[in-house]
Amino acid sequence: MRSTASSSTTFSAERRGFVRYFVVGGVAACVDIGLFTLFARQLGFPYQPVAAATFLLATLVNYVLSIRYVFHSGRNFGRRWEIVMVYVVSAVGLVLNGAILWVGVELARLDLLLAKLFATGTVFFWNYLARRLFVFGGLRA
Repeated sequence: MRSTASSSTTFSAERRGFVRYFVVGGVAACVDIGLFTLFARQLGFPYQPVAAATFLLATLVNYVLSIRYVFHSGRNFGRRWEIVMVYVVSAVGLVLNGAILWVGVELARLDLLLAKLFATGTVFFWNYLARRLFVFGGLRA
């Protein structure tokens, strides 16, 4: 009979990693959404450029916290290439974020903040999976 300890341990590590990434993503989302709300909603700047700028800043926050608490840095790539790969993954996320935001605001006529929350939540899953599978590979214990 085959032992399930290995698969159980792997699942548990994956769950811990996802929970940690959820917290890290939450902090980055607060940076993103907080600054987005300030500049786009309160100060009236155009929402698409603001969304891009706050998303990029939140990506930096996410990267710094992720390599500290979630993923093993340097496992697949050197530090510079790893940062490039994080921003490549984030570029896809940025396109998704912008598209979902546009559809929410322009087509569905959602409130700006509601559309931003929906876009952020959707892109969160893309970022986790892409970083886990393509950039870092390993989770911290």
